[in-house]
Amino acid sequence: MILAGDFRNGMTFEMDGNVYRIVEFQHVKPGKGAAFVRTKIKNVITGQNVEKTFSPTEKFEEAQITVQEMQYLFNDGENYTFMDTTTYEQVELNKSQIEDTLPYLIDNMNVKVLSYKGNVFGVEPPIFVELEVTYTEPGIKGATSTGQTKPCTVETGATFNVPIFVEIGDKIRIDTRTGSYMERI
Repeated sequence: MILAGDFRNGMTFEMDGNVYRIVEFQHVKPGKGAAFVRTKIKNVITGQNVEKTFSPTEKFEEAQITVQEMQYLFNDGENYTFMDTTTYEQVELNKSQIEDTLPYLIDNMNVKVLSYKGNVFGVEPPIFVELEVTYTEPGIKGATSTGQTKPCTVETGATFNVPIFVEIGDKIRIDTRTGSYMERI
């Protein structure tokens, strides 16, 4: 059993005959009244996103999710193809199933494919990914103030905020849990 007060991003649980995955959560302790947990959850079967609040003491059954290591091969515009590296079996997923993973997905990357009772519902990238910067504004010469950032576009087409010293062609490490810049490689 999982208490709503123990919710974390990525956890899956059963509620009202459906399986949900926590996309975002926030523990709220108002000045008056009881504490509660505000969440954004995704139904893993239908893909529908729901915003819901829970009492921290509510209990839910943990959903048994199957995690399978696979390699991302390519996309054909609509579907994304993954291959089991031991059996060479391929699985195609549509964009809506892996939407939150797309900013980090590069060819031949090993990922974890998540399924519930045989139905694939998501892909989990590695915690840190290395991506090449394809476009960013040039840094301002002499600007050495710490904490200054600028947007950059990486090889996947996603945009991240990076320090001003990052240039086109640099490889950067991104934390996929938060979507934040870690370091230049």
